Amino acid sequence: MPHMIRIEWPHHGLPDTPPDLSLSECRARLMALRAAGAMRGYDALVVYGDREHFANIHWLTGFDPRFEEAVMVITPHAATLLTGNECLPYTGISPLVQAGDVHAVLCASLSLMSQPRGSARLDGLLRKALPKSAKVGAIGWKWFGPDEVEDPATALDVPAFLADPLRSLAARVENATDLMMHPGYGLRARVDAAEIARLEFSNVAAGTALRRMVFAFREGITDFAAYEAAHVGGLPLGCHSTFAIGARHGLSGPTGLHLTKGQPMSFNICHWGSNICRAGWLAQGPADLPAAAQDYLDVFAGPYVQAMSLWCSMMQPGTLGGAVHKAVFDALPTDPFNLFLNPGHLIGMDEWLSSPIYDGSSEPLASGMAMQMDVIPSHPIYGSTRMEDGYVIADSALQADLARDFPEVLARCQSRAHLMREVIGMDVPQCLLPLADTCGIVAPWLLDPAQVIAL
Repeated sequence: MPHMIRIEWPHHGLPDTPPDLSLSECRARLMALRAAGAMRGYDALVVYGDREHFANIHWLTGFDPRFEEAVMVITPHAATLLTGNECLPYTGISPLVQAGDVHAVLCASLSLMSQPRGSARLDGLLRKALPKSAKVGAIGWKWFGPDEVEDPATALDVPAFLADPLRSLAARVENATDLMMHPGYGLRARVDAAEIARLEFSNVAAGTALRRMVFAFREGITDFAAYEAAHVGGLPLGCHSTFAIGARHGLSGPTGLHLTKGQPMSFNICHWGSNICRAGWLAQGPADLPAAAQDYLDVFAGPYVQAMSLWCSMMQPGTLGGAVHKAVFDALPTDPFNLFLNPGHLIGMDEWLSSPIYDGSSEPLASGMAMQMDVIPSHPIYGSTRMEDGYVIADSALQADLARDFPEVLARCQSRAHLMREVIGMDVPQCLLPLADTCGIVAPWLLDPAQVIAL
């Protein structure tokens, strides 16, 4: 049965800075995308990116658009990166641009309004880069199903200023986003040892900041002061930081509200590659809660931690995503948990890449999947609870790669798994690598966070 224990939250310290994306990694990724496009019969691939939807271009090149849009045109023997005024010099951060494998070209129409124009037009640059009468695969950030659009193959998710000239210049333009992001075969849906090291750094940075914030909670301080205590270190944010008190929607950020005993709250810190989120009550124990919510531990938070133990136990290669979905929804029924979104998904530079876990999914979990434990209950009386952190499913071969190249990363992951099993009592298989020091920690009474739920 779930019960409370008092522990120090684990803290391994910030890892050594992981290696930057290398030229050899970028070349291998570009080669893999070319091969995937050729298998589908594309003569060219066009990858779109902007400040919000940067992850595909960044995964390929190490460059992410700042302020502006960017367009990458990939043919069998050339690759061109079109950027605006401010991004053009920044493309030099890419190993592929440095090496001359990718040619960076100014397209001033991708710049912000009122900035200098005068470069070649986008349609002219595309005409120059694309083969004549080409079949083109356009890669944005989502694809569509037959229940959403009339023709999923040709429903593009890129802006009209790019889609229109592509359709004018090419023989056929199809949505090819799934080549990058599909949970079953997308190139970004699996990570290797170097990517695990980068993900762990991000998760530890976010989790450490959240830990600082939680232990600074005091009745009466503002949410601004609470968030400031996190000392967020400067890694790029993957989404807006949330801090919701009382009845405020969970996506709200700090607004100057005061922390008041007896209110529910939720909060997160999200970097590229991580999203650490928790929810609980501003309380020192159940007596501080409204009378109707004082069974929160027994009825809501405790069963949730048990369900997250079940979730961990299923994070093994070969488990069908549909089986995970059913097991979690059975363990956390609508009354009182009201789950809505997928119970877990893939995470990358973008907070939500895609998910093999959905109702009826026949997608098997696989080694190399970076999984976000993201199961969000909600209730008008109990509020919410959360154990949202990052994990990687890693078979013996992937763990051997990690042990060879990043032994300290593997050791820390194994230490976290040991704590989850032996102290918290969760069912964590050997193939599941917890990436954050917060993994397994649910502190329902946020004014005394050393009290955590154990099984």
